[in-house]
Amino acid sequence: MTDADLLRSLGVDPSQLDPAPPWAPRQSAGVDTPGHGRRWLDRCMPCLIATTPRGGPRAPLTDTLAVLREAAREAGVHLTIVADES
Repeated sequence: MTDADLLRSLGVDPSQLDPAPPWAPRQSAGVDTPGHGRRWLDRCMPCLIATTPRGGPRAPLTDTLAVLREAAREAGVHLTIVADES
């Protein structure tokens, strides 16, 4: 996943990130954002998991299940879905 993909999936506007100095190594959290220059971005996976909101699916459950069924059909996979819709 690219930095831009990560920011987009988290819904983060690069302008909201703190500026990073030009000498910050990319691996340590400095990223180039188009139009915003160098910014700090923590790519530590445990930190990301701990701080990312993980609410339920944004789409209705029926829509999510329909997409899953279609993907299984296209892949030729037999799928049984058990869901608690309460």
